[in-house]
Amino acid sequence: MLQDKNLVLVGIFAVAMAYLESAVVVYLRAMYGIEDLLRDINFKPDVYTFIEVGREAATIIMLAMVALIAGNSRQKKLGYFFFSFSIWDIFYYIWLFIFIRWPKSLFEWDVLFLIPLPWWGPVISPILISILLFTIGYLLIKEYRYNITLLDWTIISVSIVLLLYTFVEDSIKIILSGNGDLTSVLPTTFNWPIFIVSYLAWVIITVKVFFPGLRK
Repeated sequence: MLQDKNLVLVGIFAVAMAYLESAVVVYLRAMYGIEDLLRDINFKPDVYTFIEVGREAATIIMLAMVALIAGNSRQKKLGYFFFSFSIWDIFYYIWLFIFIRWPKSLFEWDVLFLIPLPWWGPVISPILISILLFTIGYLLIKEYRYNITLLDWTIISVSIVLLLYTFVEDSIKIILSGNGDLTSVLPTTFNWPIFIVSYLAWVIITVKVFFPGLRK
């Protein structure tokens, strides 16, 4: 009973936090005159840059603290973090659409994060990851039995690294080439092949770990 209550309370917190996060973004877009991200965004540091970076870090810290409070074991704490993060991320876009009718398409580009480099990706990409994190988080909270091997951990870790790479690929290319600077990072194309293969690998291993009977 307490577990179900915590699920509801953590979910409500995540939805409310998503409201706050999206409201801040609405204000930032109005303050900087951003209507089209690719056309109007400017990463050149100003007086608000470090505040914004701090706000992003504070968001993750807040979600982590709620998970630590709600869970009574390492497994559940991790589960609550995944659970709250996924709800927050999905409802962030839901609230933005309610407020300013954006995104108009799930394939619109968005700045996903600024730490430590600008992250770009189509809106659907973080949503897909959040759906998977929601599922894993729920299974961990409900204490589903699982069996994970070293190979499973390796595949999941590599998949996550490659997924993150697709978001910062343009930033990394600028750093490695030495041409341009991070304040001018704009996405060109999204690396869908790497994203899809990595995502499916993570999904398959998740099914294998939590539902081994489905493989028989």
